[in-house]
Amino acid sequence: MRGEPDMYVGALTLDILLGDVHSLKQKRSVVRPIIAEVQKKFPAVAVAETGHLDLHRRTEIGIAVVSATAANCGAVLDDCERLVAGRPEIELLSARQRLYNEDED
Repeated sequence: MRGEPDMYVGALTLDILLGDVHSLKQKRSVVRPIIAEVQKKFPAVAVAETGHLDLHRRTEIGIAVVSATAANCGAVLDDCERLVAGRPEIELLSARQRLYNEDED
């Protein structure tokens, strides 16, 4: 392919410490609303719990977006990160963004 790539995929991984959570059931009651809020505010992204599934005070949330521009991918993922980080019941330990384009193997 010549020229600029036509498609970018942005991925965001959020490592989160949950507050006063003592069971996996309580964890679900905290994580599900976070995922639902991201889906509601950003309907074009895919979002899921992707890690720390067996730990009740930690979770990893993955968010992905597809766009025609790298700038749009970054902006959407930045907005998603701010939305999650602003929730008072969690502490965002780390956030990692990656950008892929169709020219990469």
